[in-house]
Amino acid sequence: MTYSMVRIGAYETIKARMTNGKKPSTTQLIISGAFAGGLGGVAGNPADIVLVRMTTDARLPPEKQRNYRNAIDGVIRIVRDEGASALMRGVGPNTARAMLMTSSQMATYDVTKNYLMMTSHPKIRLKDGLALHIVASGVAGLVATTICSPADVIKSRIMAKENGSLTQLIRKSLRNEGPQFLFKGWTPSFMRLAPNTILLFVILEQLKGLYRGVLTVAPS
Repeated sequence: MTYSMVRIGAYETIKARMTNGKKPSTTQLIISGAFAGGLGGVAGNPADIVLVRMTTDARLPPEKQRNYRNAIDGVIRIVRDEGASALMRGVGPNTARAMLMTSSQMATYDVTKNYLMMTSHPKIRLKDGLALHIVASGVAGLVATTICSPADVIKSRIMAKENGSLTQLIRKSLRNEGPQFLFKGWTPSFMRLAPNTILLFVILEQLKGLYRGVLTVAPS
């Protein structure tokens, strides 16, 4: 929640400041998404570490399992056992992944939405509405999953470890699995991210519509 709130809120703010009310270019959308994603990645890093460790705990030998009771217990025990700096472990890959995710997801959605609304091909042209939001967000989910897969795999693996450098991890994975390890889990990632992205943008568009409605009827 921390990650998503920061990146979505920051994206809209940065985009508005960069364009000054004008139509944004694709480059401006990508830059806005990258900056917003970076902020979200840093803000959400501690929660991400706990999440990764809790979901991978069952795969570890019993003597190495951490058995965090909940997210708060996880944060407390990480700080107590490894120091506060451990909450920022993997912040580099995590921030890179967040920048890739937000720039690809948000920019692709905006570009696809604008294209489908403005295209000269009547068979694929869509009016601003639910169908348009679903199609554009589906495309955004596909692009984001593909672009983010390498960073996602590396981020998850380094966060699950308690020691070892990023370079060592990549070398070991390449040696044992080959470069295809970077896209390991693409299908389940897409099956998770696609509906998540569709719900995200559909709800976000509804909230934007409600907000614009409130501004329209608000007394000056």
